Amino acid sequence: MIAIGHTLQRQTRGHNHIIDLTDELQALVRQSGITCGQLTAMVTGSTGALSTLEYEPGLVGHDIAAALEKIAPHDGPYAHEETWHDDNGHSHVRACLIGPSLALPIVDGSLPLGTWQQIVLLDFDTRPRSRRIAVTLLGSGSAEQP
Repeated sequence: MIAIGHTLQRQTRGHNHIIDLTDELQALVRQSGITCGQLTAMVTGSTGALSTLEYEPGLVGHDIAAALEKIAPHDGPYAHEETWHDDNGHSHVRACLIGPSLALPIVDGSLPLGTWQQIVLLDFDTRPRSRRIAVTLLGSGSAEQP
């Protein structure tokens, strides 16, 4: 069994900033030597999330933010903001709805994503952040010692 931990660091702009992590995560899988197993990833912080989507300008630049604005509007009333006297109640709600982590299978030495499917970090906070993504790769493969 192979177990590898890794940390990614990303600077974000906040305000629904979406960053494609696919190539780097696929590279980590290839470098690990794991051919069958699982990659788990979690962004730390309560206003960030991880998901998959088609990383194209319409979704990234408009559609995701527009959909989330209907569900958790920026200017909505949030008890969180009354408690902490800040402006990011909607950020916490959006991150909670999408979730902080992903568990993805490793099949034949790669993450089996669809043609138009990318792995993304979403930052919903109201200011730039330094985001840390903890990644664990677990499985079996060519790098194992007898």
